[in-house]
Amino acid sequence: MFQLDDKFLADIGLGEMPEDQKQAFLRHIYEELELRVGTRLSEGLSDQQLEEFEKIIDKDVSVVDNWLAVHVRDYQEDELFKRMQQALRLDPADPNLKSEFVATKWLEVNRPDYRDVVKSVLDELKSEITQNKDAILGAGNQDVPSESQ
Repeated sequence: MFQLDDKFLADIGLGEMPEDQKQAFLRHIYEELELRVGTRLSEGLSDQQLEEFEKIIDKDVSVVDNWLAVHVRDYQEDELFKRMQQALRLDPADPNLKSEFVATKWLEVNRPDYRDVVKSVLDELKSEITQNKDAILGAGNQDVPSESQ
C-alpha cells in the first residue's frame, strides 16, 4: 500500500514544497484520489450494491453485522481482520474496525479489481501532478493559489 507523506511528495517532485503547505496539499490529493477511485469503482455496480456499500462506509451497524453474518461469520479469525486490528490498534469489537474490515471484504467480493483500480488512479494522479509540478510549486508563492490559473 502507498502512503501520502513527505516521501510521496519527493517521489513526485514536490519535496521542496514549503512545509506549511504540505499537509493541505496531501489532504487535497487524498480527497481527489478518494473521489476518483470511488467514481471508477462505482462503474458497473448496481444501485443496490452502491446503496449497500454506502451504508457500510457510513458504518450502519445492522448492515455491517448482517454482511458479516452472511459472508465472514468467523471474521475475528480472518488474517486481514487481525492485521487491520493490529494496525489500527482497536478493540476487535470496535464498530469502526468492523466497518473498515467489511468495506475491504465487500470490495474483494464485488470489485475484486479494486486494488488495481486504486493503483491505476494513483498512477494517473501522480502523472498529472508531476506534469504540473512547476505550476503547483509556483502557486505556493502566490497570495491566492488556484488550480484554474
